[in-house]
Amino acid sequence: MKRILIVRTSAIGDVVFASPLPQALKRTHPDAYVAWLVEPGIAPLIADDRCLDAVITWPKAEWKQLWREGRRLELWRRVRAFRRQLREHRFDTVLDLQGLLKSGFLAWLTGAPRRVGLGSKEGSRLLMTEVIARGGDPARISSEYLFMAQHLGLDCGDFLPRLTVSDAVDGRAREAMAKHRLESGAFVACAPFTTRPQKHWFEDHWQALCRLLLDRHGLTPVLLGGPADAEAAARIAAADPRIVNLAGATRLPEAAALIGHAALLVGVDTGLTHMGIAMATPTVALFGSTCPYTVTGRDNARVIWLGKRCSPCRRHPTCGGAFHCLRDITPEHVLDVARPLLTSHA
Repeated sequence: MKRILIVRTSAIGDVVFASPLPQALKRTHPDAYVAWLVEPGIAPLIADDRCLDAVITWPKAEWKQLWREGRRLELWRRVRAFRRQLREHRFDTVLDLQGLLKSGFLAWLTGAPRRVGLGSKEGSRLLMTEVIARGGDPARISSEYLFMAQHLGLDCGDFLPRLTVSDAVDGRAREAMAKHRLESGAFVACAPFTTRPQKHWFEDHWQALCRLLLDRHGLTPVLLGGPADAEAAARIAAADPRIVNLAGATRLPEAAALIGHAALLVGVDTGLTHMGIAMATPTVALFGSTCPYTVTGRDNARVIWLGKRCSPCRRHPTCGGAFHCLRDITPEHVLDVARPLLTSHA
């Protein structure tokens, strides 16, 4: 393992979960060349990791656009050019953490003689030289990636999510804070948004929690999210003019830096919430339809999951949109769990 490529192209949360792997590789193979293949939108999140020698971006959107337009020959040319780019790195080992056909194909394109797949499915196992079943303690954060690292004989250390924020990124985050008169340790980062409605806490709950944080603790709620979340964030922020809405206004690295300056992060099962644990920020994570990690590895992180009989339902809710697993988590409950983490603001 001298020249190693990690393939985990998405999503944000999974990239955060897998973030301890480069350090484990470098700790075990200090002279190894370690690179990560990821989609362009997520690449900035890991760009400053000192354990990575290169971050390679997969132009997925460009390939999909060419396919939709029927430009098959141009697509084939782009794939061949990307294959040449990958092979220039002379990888001897590829670790496919995604285990899908697309990630297996990318691993195969490298020409690496050793291609290790994690729980490979969709036929991707045919493109691997070896496959490791997904394992580990599902209650522990990053468990399946830790399991793979242990299988590979790596020196894993604590194997907790970790993100590196450069001075330049931190400077931009501080500029955003100054613009909204936010002081380090005097605001709460809120991560209300994710990809599926059954993972969302309710907007009226967010509004009530924001008012409690403001009135009882003097902490300013700061809404974080992407451009697609702007409309929902505006509805939440309409509850109180003191709420700061930064949804769609920050890139991923700046969001991570802001989280690092927060007194607390409260969020649903989404990448920004997992960043709280990666940045060692006091974190309260709300789970409902998805299987929670309850072993966070951090003394300042708490997970709220009510353990309803129908939970986790994952992508197949049976409640007709009532989502009691999250509706029954009250703002007062969240604040009670968060209060011990806010001793300096009690």
